[in-house]
Amino acid sequence: MSATRPLILSPGPHLHSVESTSRIMWWVNGSLAPAVAWGAFVFGPRVLLTILGSIAGAVVAESLAARMLRRPASVGDGSAVCTGLLLSLTLPPLVPWWIAFLGGAFGILLGKMIFGGLGFNLFNPAMVGRAFLMASFPLPMTAGWAAPRPWFGAPLDAVTTPTPLTTLREHGLSAAMQSLSGHGGPWNSLLMGFRSGSIGEVSMVLIALGAAVMLVRGIIRLTIPLSVMAGLAAVTAFSGAPGLHLLSGGLWLGAFYIATDYVTSPSTQGGRIAFGLLVGVLTGVIRMFGGYPEGICYAVLLGNAMVPAFNLWFRPHRRVLAGSPS
Repeated sequence: MSATRPLILSPGPHLHSVESTSRIMWWVNGSLAPAVAWGAFVFGPRVLLTILGSIAGAVVAESLAARMLRRPASVGDGSAVCTGLLLSLTLPPLVPWWIAFLGGAFGILLGKMIFGGLGFNLFNPAMVGRAFLMASFPLPMTAGWAAPRPWFGAPLDAVTTPTPLTTLREHGLSAAMQSLSGHGGPWNSLLMGFRSGSIGEVSMVLIALGAAVMLVRGIIRLTIPLSVMAGLAAVTAFSGAPGLHLLSGGLWLGAFYIATDYVTSPSTQGGRIAFGLLVGVLTGVIRMFGGYPEGICYAVLLGNAMVPAFNLWFRPHRRVLAGSPS
């Protein structure tokens, strides 16, 4: 008689994949390279200091927090780099590097490590960092815009230049479209990125290129991004400028890179749709009726707070066949 083999029980997950947190994070970071390069091209190489400052703040904060909590170093998984990189791409080009450093550090400490580290945070750390900078340094965060350089190597115009959404809010649609009249017309300026705006959000084409890489890799799905855009389109449909709202500001960066964060977005299909719609609707409401011309940052944070509820409301129901135990 053969020996009885022991029954081994272990907690999940029981499905394994070749992908890991580290591989996913570094693929996300790499997919943002075109947007980073374009930001340096149109706003000058000085923005690289801002980007590096934000990343350094995030990495230093995570390293110190891990040491204080007596945990293994987690910087190598790329998540802190991703937080700092995403934060920097949402900042105005003229923001000093040390402000970006503080934002990256605050986002990691108060948006991630205080909850227990990666996988436990409720709010997106990059958006926590940006909200902190908006509250602490309102002048450089609202007046640090610059016009894109007319050609490579030209000096950066350090004179404050309103973003299209700011111009739309203060002077109307015609003035906003007039501000985009150069570089082949307004729609070309919006799509390609020849306009004022944050460092890495200005080129819709390059953000879409990076998002396509993540889609091919299976890192993200279109559910949340399309829901975000649908929610914003619904709110701005009768504003007279729905196209400008859909192609301006940080909508695409927020929809594809920030709202799709695994940890701070719902885990069910229905929850993802509801979450994306909420983020899009709140973005539109803030833009049209709130105190800021942009709204994706606060919309994502408010949506993050609703994720536990969405996971509960849209949890899958087990089908019970007739005659089977319930």
